[in-house]
Amino acid sequence: MDYPFIDGGVTAAKGFTAAGVHCGIRKNRSKRDLALILSDRPAAAAAVYTQNLVKGAPLLVTQRHLADGTAQAVICNSGIANTCAFDGEDKAEAMCELTANALGIEANDIIVGSTGVIGPSLQLEPIEKGIPALAAALSKEGGADAAEAIMTTDTVKKECAVSFELGGKTCTLGGIAKGSGMIAPNMATMLCFLTTDAAIAAPLLKEALSETVEDTFNMLSVDGDTSTNDTVALMANGAAGNEPVAEKNGDYQTFRAALRQVCTAIVRALAADGEGATRLLECRVTGGKTAADARLAAKSVIGSALFKSAMFGADANWGRVLCAVGYSGAQVDVKGVSVTFRSAAGSVHVCEKGAGILFSEETAKTVLSEKEIVVDIVLSDGQAAATAWGCDLTYDYVKINGDYRT
Repeated sequence: MDYPFIDGGVTAAKGFTAAGVHCGIRKNRSKRDLALILSDRPAAAAAVYTQNLVKGAPLLVTQRHLADGTAQAVICNSGIANTCAFDGEDKAEAMCELTANALGIEANDIIVGSTGVIGPSLQLEPIEKGIPALAAALSKEGGADAAEAIMTTDTVKKECAVSFELGGKTCTLGGIAKGSGMIAPNMATMLCFLTTDAAIAAPLLKEALSETVEDTFNMLSVDGDTSTNDTVALMANGAAGNEPVAEKNGDYQTFRAALRQVCTAIVRALAADGEGATRLLECRVTGGKTAADARLAAKSVIGSALFKSAMFGADANWGRVLCAVGYSGAQVDVKGVSVTFRSAAGSVHVCEKGAGILFSEETAKTVLSEKEIVVDIVLSDGQAAATAWGCDLTYDYVKINGDYRT
């Protein structure tokens, strides 16, 4: 079932406040560059990270801080990724110390994140000067400012929240995220901070998050580049007052469904705001031999530069879809594949049993000229299904990344 979306994002849940300010990491004073999220009490916490072997210093520090399954705050800057810098971990720990001193909490209860240019050393002076104002600005209305402060090449803020019930208590789960480029399956330049007032044991929180990421964030691709700083972190402070979820019962399944709904909404927003993107692409695969095969096929299509380019041109070049399925590594009977393109303008069936069929190019152009395109792939190998999300590949992607650092 779908749970109702409600106003707010990372501060929608009880006991959470947030803020975002410009502290001076970015030269553009109109852009916020430092975000803070605070729970009014220690919270169960879990995170999932990039699979890139090169990992940002904030990620390594966060891993250590979450070893006990507890956190109370998030501090995150944009502009500099604090990755591959000689003093990266020292700077990330110092960010936590400065934040802890301002909030009166323990430094090892802080999740730290950074996003931006890889390589340069992060300067602490702007952060040190900015944290007092950041802490003073904490409020229930500050989630949108925090969402803005973690943006890099994003053009819109990403935040959402849902309401659901556990044990008769109304609970809320929400979050904010950033990501526009350097995004590939197995996470992305992608930071996502999630909060909930539900009470759930840390080990189950970690399991629910890991399972959800597999079918959401790990099925997202903008450009095929897996970043160094990807983190999805989740804090659960129990302020809703439900009986703590301690086993995989009905309440656990409800919580996981709410988590998946929020993460799916965020992933779709990330894909739609891909660098230079004009179309959101959703690839739905059914009839896979296994779940792994269905995921491989869907991710391969979404990640194909040729297919993405065809979608930019509203060109129903279905051969590129079959090509991507064929090299995906999935076990597929290529003579049992059918493909249909769908959008708000209708649908056009272009391939049946691995071969082309007659269709109207004019209708196809109309269908593919919409802002959201679904690629429906039906395999004939089993019952497994998977969905992947991405965007088209445009001229502007090259323009944005041609001078990103300078």
